[in-house]
Amino acid sequence: EVQLAESGGGLVQTGGSLRLSCATSGFTLANYAITWFRQAPGKEREGVSCIRRSGQPTYYAESVKGRFTMSRDNARNLVYLQMDSLRPEDTAVYYCAAKSWVITSAWNRPDQYDYWGQGTQVTVSS
Repeated sequence: EVQLAESGGGLVQTGGSLRLSCATSGFTLANYAITWFRQAPGKEREGVSCIRRSGQPTYYAESVKGRFTMSRDNARNLVYLQMDSLRPEDTAVYYCAAKSWVITSAWNRPDQYDYWGQGTQVTVSS
């Protein structure tokens, strides 16, 4: 059974940092691109960052470039999202999603993904 499980969310002050983890099982992580999405109340789910199977390249939403860093450890079946300089507008539920092949122009489209985790809440206080 394919599973993705996010962890690492929480409450942090503006300017703080969090590292999210996505633990995967039931499939060979090395064969999948992974993307982090987020969804704030009343807003659509948006793509935050995507990492290809090989680890390169990595894509980022403009709103998080220079602040967030995505990485993966295929041997441990883990994917990470390091979030620095957090802002209140980063508050959302964060999800990881898997797809065997990502089209560059569509990496941030939720409908492209095959598998999803349950999400982890990130709250940034002002």
